Amino acid sequence: MPDRADHARPRGLLPSSALLRRPAEQSLFSGIYGLVLASALVAALDGTGEEADPGPDALWVLLTALAAGAAHGYAHVIAQRASADGAPTPGRLRLVLAEWPLVAAVLPTVAILLAAEAGWWSEAMAADTALLLNTIALFGWGAWAARTAGYGWPASCRAGAMDMLIGLAVIIADTLIE
Repeated sequence: MPDRADHARPRGLLPSSALLRRPAEQSLFSGIYGLVLASALVAALDGTGEEADPGPDALWVLLTALAAGAAHGYAHVIAQRASADGAPTPGRLRLVLAEWPLVAAVLPTVAILLAAEAGWWSEAMAADTALLLNTIALFGWGAWAARTAGYGWPASCRAGAMDMLIGLAVIIADTLIE
């Protein structure tokens, strides 16, 4: 028996107020993608033996997220053109702008790196903090996605733990590579 919360209302028939509170599947996907992207970039940019450069690193994280979001949104535009099924679809710009959660997910990492640029802590400490924060956030986003899909708390926590493993894999890879 799957661990799903029982709902009296069928899944597609939520009141409009619930839709406003409920994150869209695309937002959850883009947010998780942004967290993984930020973690991988921080791990790659924080090289041992290199001169600390947290300001440019923060800029690279932000620019990469913007480029990835634009590319993903544009891929939706191309796929929409290819399908040509005649169904009404959102405009091209709206499809690209819908990737905002990917960019928003990297902003805490950018802020942590900028704090290191300001001298509040070392770049190594900033990178470690960003990796830990992103790993914890991956758990939260994974659990949130499962709860949104109607799963109960135990299954949602398992889903969050599985997402968190991605962050731990980045941390382990960073440790082994350095």
